[in-house]
Amino acid sequence: MTIMMFLDSFGIFVFALSGAISAIRQNLDIVGVMVIALLPAVGGGTVRDLVLDVPVFWVEDTRAIWLTLAATIVAWAAAPHVESRRALLLWADAFGLALFAVVGAQKTMIVTGDPLIAIMLGTTTGVVGGLVRDVIAGDKPFVFRQEIYATAAIAGSAAYCLFAALGLSGPLALWLAVSVGFTIRAAGIIWGLKLPQNERLR
Repeated sequence: MTIMMFLDSFGIFVFALSGAISAIRQNLDIVGVMVIALLPAVGGGTVRDLVLDVPVFWVEDTRAIWLTLAATIVAWAAAPHVESRRALLLWADAFGLALFAVVGAQKTMIVTGDPLIAIMLGTTTGVVGGLVRDVIAGDKPFVFRQEIYATAAIAGSAAYCLFAALGLSGPLALWLAVSVGFTIRAAGIIWGLKLPQNERLR
């Protein structure tokens, strides 16, 4: 649980940092930066918990808010240096995406026991916060670009449900599923993999 909490905190911090950097690019003040940073950090999990009708995770545990504040301060104070490490942030975001999606699927399976709903809400946990962040910041959302992104969240969530159905232990199923999601996202980053488009209406 200690390792899981650390990695979950890492994912929250990285997602918040991505939001803060996006807001700084738009010349927002520090309050605006904090608001935009919150969106990827808690947005997907908030939607998931509301749909599941369970207590929203950051209301029960304010760690996410404090991590977002820390990420905002880091981005504000060291924006040029953080921006120059965009490749590192991209990889950290890939890990956060896979982790959030699988944790979301795991929580949904515990509440509903339905693999389809778990895949849907796992994907929601991974991508919705970033989607809202990009829309508000005026960027084209990752999830609507050609590159592999949401597909990785779907794959990770589906892998967790499969492993759990095969009787694998909770932690083992979780880490194997995170590996699946991260590997697919990594393949998209390294080789520029894209999903096919329908060009017949062009």
